[in-house]
Amino acid sequence: MYKNKQYRPTDKMSDLIGENYTLLQVFSRFGLTLGFGDKTVQEVCEAKGVDCSTFLIVVNFLIEDSDRLQDHVEGLSVKALMDYLRRSHHYFLDFQLPSIRKKLIEAINCAHDAQLAFLIIKFYDAYVDEVRKHMEYEDQEVFTYVEKLIEGTSSELYHIEVYSKHHDKINEKLTELKNIIIKYYPSTDNNELLNSALFDIYTSEGDLASHNKIEDYLFVPAILELETEKRK
Repeated sequence: MYKNKQYRPTDKMSDLIGENYTLLQVFSRFGLTLGFGDKTVQEVCEAKGVDCSTFLIVVNFLIEDSDRLQDHVEGLSVKALMDYLRRSHHYFLDFQLPSIRKKLIEAINCAHDAQLAFLIIKFYDAYVDEVRKHMEYEDQEVFTYVEKLIEGTSSELYHIEVYSKHHDKINEKLTELKNIIIKYYPSTDNNELLNSALFDIYTSEGDLASHNKIEDYLFVPAILELETEKRK
């Protein structure tokens, strides 16, 4: 990635993707599609009704890979960012994590140690369950609260800091699962498939870590600022 580069609305979208292919996930989670020719970032976003400023804020934040809290982000649309986060949840829960499970089961289907194979799936399912609970809480509780906050009908009984405390680092659940596969799973005829599944787990872990950083460093500060404005 070009970590020191900041993309602008006038840059070509094809350059952004070509130089940072991992941003394809961000691209799709904003509801953008391929086939945009030589159009600029601004033109592609406008054609799909996507808030260009929020799109670039997320893109540049991920490229920078910063651990710096964004106290105030000029031009950020809370609604657009929530739409992005919702689509991210759908991707993880309905596509990426089920795909990894399917690949894992296929890789260990012929295992001689059935108990170890069962343990691997058990650990994976427990991890996915934690991810699901976390994201469903956000969809049902947090985003509903923020929508009411924007409308001016929120309850004073809730505060975004409650969400911050609830926001555990769920990636830590994967550590034991990866250790079981790497250290103790015996060689089989499906080594390539198992390695591919393990690679997908690592990729998913990094993807979720980036997702959490967007929530912690962009979304939460934006809602804190919104809460302050509403109180005034």
